[in-house]
Amino acid sequence: QVQLVESGGGLVQPGGSLRLSCATSGLTFSTYAMGWFRQAPGKEREFVAVMRWSGDSTYYADSVKGRFTISRDNAKNTVALQMNSLKPEDTAIYYCAARPGTWSRSPGLYNYWGQGTQVTVSS
Repeated sequence: QVQLVESGGGLVQPGGSLRLSCATSGLTFSTYAMGWFRQAPGKEREFVAVMRWSGDSTYYADSVKGRFTISRDNAKNTVALQMNSLKPEDTAIYYCAARPGTWSRSPGLYNYWGQGTQVTVSS
Protein backbone atom coordinates (compact mmCIF):
# COMPACT_ATOMS: atom_id res chain seq x y z
CA GLN A 1 0.00 0.00 0.00
CA VAL A 2 1.41 3.35 -1.06
CA GLN A 3 1.36 6.13 1.52
CA LEU A 4 2.45 9.74 1.34
CA VAL A 5 2.33 11.74 4.56
CA GLU A 6 3.02 15.47 4.66
CA SER A 7 4.09 17.43 7.72
CA GLY A 8 5.46 20.83 8.62
CA GLY A 9 2.56 23.13 7.81
CA GLY A 10 1.38 25.87 10.12
CA LEU A 11 0.81 29.57 10.63
CA VAL A 12 3.61 31.95 9.70
CA GLN A 13 3.92 35.70 9.28
CA PRO A 14 4.58 37.24 5.86
CA GLY A 15 8.27 37.04 5.07
CA GLY A 16 8.70 33.96 7.21
CA SER A 17 9.76 30.43 6.33
CA LEU A 18 8.42 26.92 6.62
CA ARG A 19 9.78 23.53 5.64
CA LEU A 20 7.34 20.89 4.49
CA SER A 21 8.25 17.22 4.47
CA CYS A 22 6.66 14.24 2.78
CA ALA A 23 7.43 10.73 3.94
CA THR A 24 6.61 7.93 1.52
CA SER A 25 6.24 4.18 1.76
CA GLY A 26 5.12 1.35 -0.47
CA LEU A 27 6.67 2.60 -3.69
CA THR A 28 10.06 2.41 -5.36
CA PHE A 29 10.76 6.01 -4.45
CA SER A 30 13.87 6.46 -6.58
CA THR A 31 11.89 5.79 -9.78
CA TYR A 32 9.20 8.41 -9.11
CA ALA A 33 9.07 12.09 -9.90
CA MET A 34 7.95 13.89 -6.74
CA GLY A 35 5.87 17.03 -6.89
CA TRP A 36 4.33 19.58 -4.60
CA PHE A 37 0.96 21.12 -5.36
CA ARG A 38 -1.30 23.48 -3.47
CA GLN A 39 -4.96 24.35 -3.33
CA ALA A 40 -6.40 27.53 -1.92
CA PRO A 41 -10.09 27.83 -0.96
CA GLY A 42 -12.25 28.18 -4.05
CA LYS A 43 -9.37 27.56 -6.43
CA GLU A 44 -8.12 24.62 -8.42
CA ARG A 45 -5.14 22.61 -7.33
CA GLU A 46 -2.01 24.13 -8.83
CA PHE A 47 1.54 23.04 -9.49
CA VAL A 48 4.24 24.34 -7.16
CA ALA A 49 7.42 22.35 -7.76
CA VAL A 50 8.67 18.99 -8.96
CA MET A 51 11.91 17.06 -8.90
CA ARG A 52 12.84 14.28 -11.32
CA TRP A 53 13.36 10.79 -9.96
CA SER A 54 17.11 11.22 -10.32
CA GLY A 55 17.17 14.49 -8.42
CA ASP A 56 19.11 16.22 -11.17
CA SER A 57 16.32 18.47 -12.41
CA THR A 58 13.80 20.68 -10.68
CA TYR A 59 10.97 22.83 -11.98
CA TYR A 60 9.02 25.55 -10.24
CA ALA A 61 5.90 27.59 -10.78
CA ASP A 62 6.76 31.17 -11.64
CA SER A 63 4.96 32.34 -8.51
CA VAL A 64 7.40 30.53 -6.20
CA LYS A 65 10.61 30.58 -8.21
CA GLY A 66 13.48 31.96 -6.15
CA ARG A 67 11.59 31.52 -2.88
CA PHE A 68 10.85 27.78 -2.70
CA THR A 69 13.29 24.88 -2.99
CA ILE A 70 12.37 21.25 -3.51
CA SER A 71 14.72 18.48 -2.42
CA ARG A 72 14.59 14.72 -2.03
CA ASP A 73 16.44 12.02 -0.16
CA ASN A 74 16.22 8.75 -2.06
CA ALA A 75 17.82 6.89 0.84
CA LYS A 76 15.08 8.01 3.24
CA ASN A 77 12.22 8.06 0.69
CA THR A 78 11.37 11.64 1.55
CA VAL A 79 10.83 14.89 -0.31
CA ALA A 80 10.89 18.35 1.18
CA LEU A 81 9.80 21.85 0.22
CA GLN A 82 11.68 24.75 1.80
CA MET A 83 9.53 27.87 1.59
CA ASN A 84 11.10 31.26 2.23
CA SER A 85 9.81 34.83 1.94
CA LEU A 86 6.27 33.58 2.33
CA LYS A 87 3.40 35.75 1.16
CA PRO A 88 -0.30 35.74 2.10
CA GLU A 89 -1.07 34.42 -1.38
CA ASP A 90 0.92 31.28 -0.53
CA THR A 91 -1.83 30.30 1.90
CA ALA A 92 -3.20 26.92 0.83
CA ILE A 93 -3.26 23.23 1.57
CA TYR A 94 -0.02 21.77 0.26
CA TYR A 95 0.11 18.26 -1.15
CA CYS A 96 2.96 16.03 -2.19
CA ALA A 97 2.41 13.67 -5.08
CA ALA A 98 4.25 10.89 -6.85
CA ARG A 99 4.40 10.01 -10.52
CA PRO A 100 6.42 7.16 -12.04
CA GLY A 101 9.01 8.21 -14.57
CA THR A 102 9.01 11.69 -16.01
CA TRP A 103 7.77 14.82 -14.29
CA SER A 104 4.63 16.80 -15.05
CA ARG A 105 2.93 20.03 -14.00
CA SER A 106 -0.49 18.44 -14.34
CA PRO A 107 -1.98 17.12 -11.09
CA GLY A 108 -4.14 14.71 -13.07
CA LEU A 109 -1.06 12.78 -14.14
CA TYR A 110 0.09 11.94 -10.62
CA ASN A 111 -0.75 8.52 -9.26
CA TYR A 112 -0.39 9.00 -5.52
CA TRP A 113 -1.21 11.86 -3.17
CA GLY A 114 -0.78 12.73 0.46
CA GLN A 115 -3.57 14.07 2.64
CA GLY A 116 -2.21 17.61 2.58
CA THR A 117 -0.89 20.05 5.16
CA GLN A 118 -2.26 23.53 5.79
CA VAL A 119 0.00 26.54 5.32
CA THR A 120 -1.37 29.90 6.45
CA VAL A 121 0.58 33.11 5.91
CA SER A 122 -0.91 35.93 7.92
CA SER A 123 0.05 38.68 10.30
